[in-house]
Amino acid sequence: MSLLSVRGLSAAYGRVTTLWDVSFEVGEGEIVSLIGSNGAGKTTTLRVVSGLLPVRAGTVTFDGHDISRLRSDQIVALGVVHVPEGRLLWPRMTVEENLLLGAYLPHAKAKRKETLERVYAQLPRLRERRTQLAGTMSGGERQMCAVARGLMGLPRLLMLDEPSLGLSPRLVGEVFQRIVSLHDQGITVLLVEQNVHRALEIAQRGYVLELGRVTKAGSGAELLADPYMRTAYLGL
Repeated sequence: MSLLSVRGLSAAYGRVTTLWDVSFEVGEGEIVSLIGSNGAGKTTTLRVVSGLLPVRAGTVTFDGHDISRLRSDQIVALGVVHVPEGRLLWPRMTVEENLLLGAYLPHAKAKRKETLERVYAQLPRLRERRTQLAGTMSGGERQMCAVARGLMGLPRLLMLDEPSLGLSPRLVGEVFQRIVSLHDQGITVLLVEQNVHRALEIAQRGYVLELGRVTKAGSGAELLADPYMRTAYLGL
């Protein structure tokens, strides 16, 4: 059953159209990867789903509700949480202060104490760093803090935008292990990622965006084996 359904989506920045007739689905309990090169429309797609960019045409449906015209806070309240590219932490605030800001809506704030304990259990390194200024952590730790802040919003769908960007190979592996671990705990994930091999390796399904259009779709294994994908994206 689809948790998120995007149908015929078009969007633009001013007069510049960046998405044309994009359609995809994310099933409950899946990891779905959106892949493509820089400028393909991946981040724009997440911004539209989360209400940060208006829908020009098409529909976005979450758990049977049309969210195409809702405000971003209303979308978060339904359980759609967007962790943006670049972490965007408050560097002069502590780790724990950053995390608590993720539980700003009433339904999440009412449960933030128990949610914080659960997040610390999932990511124990953050418990160790809870009084440290976020800006002084390593890149991998900042990424985990950004993901954890998203978890504080009690997501049913967690949208991650380029979580491995700028990280060393060792930390990239750790980030993807954490994504799989969160999925194993029942969180549905929509992943935007330029590390195509890693993104498809952990995904049940994937969609390829090129110049604002979906050009390929299939299971992660099918896309990894696709001759075009192997040449254009995997360097094989």
